[in-house]
Amino acid sequence: MPTRIYLDHAATTPILPAAADAIRAACDGWANPSSAHAEGRRVRAAMEDARRRIATALGWDDSLIFTSGATEAIEIVIDRAQAGARIVSAVEHPAVLRRAPDARRIAAKGDGTLDLADLDAALAGAERPLVAVQSVNNETGVIHPIADIAARVKAAGGLLLADCAQSAGKLALPEADFIAIAAHKFGGPPGIGALLVRDPATLAAVGGQEGGFRPGTAAVPMIMGFAAAAQADHGWYEEAKRLRALLDAGIAAAGGSIVAERAPRIATISGYRMPGVPAAAQMMQLDLAGIAVSAGSACSSGSLKTSPVLTAMGFSEAEAGEVIRVSFGPGTSGADIDALLAEWGKLHARRRAA
Repeated sequence: MPTRIYLDHAATTPILPAAADAIRAACDGWANPSSAHAEGRRVRAAMEDARRRIATALGWDDSLIFTSGATEAIEIVIDRAQAGARIVSAVEHPAVLRRAPDARRIAAKGDGTLDLADLDAALAGAERPLVAVQSVNNETGVIHPIADIAARVKAAGGLLLADCAQSAGKLALPEADFIAIAAHKFGGPPGIGALLVRDPATLAAVGGQEGGFRPGTAAVPMIMGFAAAAQADHGWYEEAKRLRALLDAGIAAAGGSIVAERAPRIATISGYRMPGVPAAAQMMQLDLAGIAVSAGSACSSGSLKTSPVLTAMGFSEAEAGEVIRVSFGPGTSGADIDALLAEWGKLHARRRAA
């Protein structure tokens, strides 16, 4: 089998060797960390050490609650934050929109950034609101102005939840009351994540583990993998900036367009539209050529429904249906970008000639 090219790291990135080693080592000495016997105490000590290592690697000084991932972290906050009205961005991750279907939605501009005037309108008169905004959009890569948003939310007496699933390990954590993280987005295993909490008093406890904020036995082997991934060298992000610039230039030269081109974007995620060619056809042809990309959010792209993120930005359903997402990881190379551009160009040329 020829070597395939994986460019869907925003969905999940392969587990780093150091993380896999840490998981295997933890499996060899597994015991329930809540047990009072010597084996349990040993595993508990290792888990607490991992908690400290993760917090230090992320630059976080307050509470860190282990969860099954960013989705659970988000659900805990939306359900149990000691706040009033829920306010979310119109371009938020499906995990937020599903959990808060009746929340007031902040409009997005055509470039994918949030309309801060609309946020101000939503905050006006809202009593101690909870505002949920992604640090980085998972489909477009747009970096939202969390500092500006946080200042507005604080002035309104509210609380801010920042979904940092796509930015943790790449960009510094923003100032927020709650931060959701998924380990598998930066080289850790799936099924483990964290909720970072500035003040535990702002979150209702339910009893059980994790200081009473989450029931269930801790997945310590996965936590060990999480810690190893958090402490890994993420210097490859600088190379991702160069590669994304090359891909942007190549797509534009070939007649495609770049989603949210003028907005601040993370280097690891970008959306590209090939006018007149459905995303499903692009994905199929690229897959046959050995290149994995996606369309929209991996949480909903299996059905290939129209992206609500793109329509919120003003794309028509037809236009939104022509956008693919390309996302980079530690192993992405210049040769991968060249291969994608070559195949994308062939497909575009065939469609124009048809």
